[in-house]
Amino acid sequence: MLRSSGWLAATALCMAIAGLSACRSQRSPEQVHAELLRKLPATLHDREGWARDIQTAFSTQRIEPSSSNLCAVLAVVEQESGYRADPPVPGLGGIAIAEIRRRAAEKHVPGFVVDAALALRGPDGRSYAQQLQALRSEREMSELYEAMIARLPLGSGRLLAGLNPVRTGGPMQVRVDFAERHARGYPYTPDGSIRREVFDRRGGLYFGIKHLLGYPADYPRPLYRFADFNAGWYASRNAAFQQAAAIASGVRLVGDGDLLVPGAPMDRPGATEAALRSIDARLAMDAAGIRADLAKGRTAGFTDTALYRSVFAIADHAGAGRPVPRARVPDIALRSPKITRALTTAWFAGRVDARWKACMAR
Repeated sequence: MLRSSGWLAATALCMAIAGLSACRSQRSPEQVHAELLRKLPATLHDREGWARDIQTAFSTQRIEPSSSNLCAVLAVVEQESGYRADPPVPGLGGIAIAEIRRRAAEKHVPGFVVDAALALRGPDGRSYAQQLQALRSEREMSELYEAMIARLPLGSGRLLAGLNPVRTGGPMQVRVDFAERHARGYPYTPDGSIRREVFDRRGGLYFGIKHLLGYPADYPRPLYRFADFNAGWYASRNAAFQQAAAIASGVRLVGDGDLLVPGAPMDRPGATEAALRSIDARLAMDAAGIRADLAKGRTAGFTDTALYRSVFAIADHAGAGRPVPRARVPDIALRSPKITRALTTAWFAGRVDARWKACMAR
């Protein structure tokens, strides 16, 4: 951490003028670049390029390049890929084929369409099933799948076009659909598509940094941002809200950060919504009002809703003067075709937090 008296004085002055809002960096780009080079692994290939791409992401997104934020990014990169822009995945071919079949079944795509696509031979004479089995990285997988779709007959290609099994990629393993939703303002000319950019170092870092730091969250520790990186924006805040809702209603709830069941009809609400409806009189809200406020659960504005304030007021009162925490690591078991052992969001956040602390100590 920066400890000089000059830096502390500047920070205190900035906070006094601007309240508790974030202050722009007092350091020059050259100083930030030098710090990145100090903190990046000494044996890393093209350290200058890594530092440059990280700085570009920070500057174009107007994110404060504080030591804490820089270390947060480096900790996630180290955890997710070990500083590899396109990390290898053991057994990727088998995982990919199983995922293609699973997603096709979910979309009611006939099995014979999948079989025909996998049996089709590519330019090198091998079937696509054989080529898939030889793959090592997600970039290779995504590009081969897109090539396979392009060669299929129109009807079959259209059926399988949205079933690319690769949903994350790059040095921070950011979701492709997240990158596609947040492509506005991307500072580079895409090499074909945003999906392809995710697998490049520059794109993977840009969208990964957006996912990690590109939203306002008043958390007391970086740990909760790391949990959000794994579980989704504001998942840690929402898990704390669920804990408060459980205290206020007396109903046991799983603190997974998901406040609404997508598409649930009004007469079949999810657990959190149902618990809140059971105390609607104390909240002075009807079912429609409760749902409307819960619908803001993935936005910064949720903390300004009447529901959020009322639930925490009741829970805080029940705590006899001890306020209920406003952030909590969600209780989520991680599931992915790439995960072969029992892991949780708490495990992920804890591992990244340990790496962040080590980076801050350097």
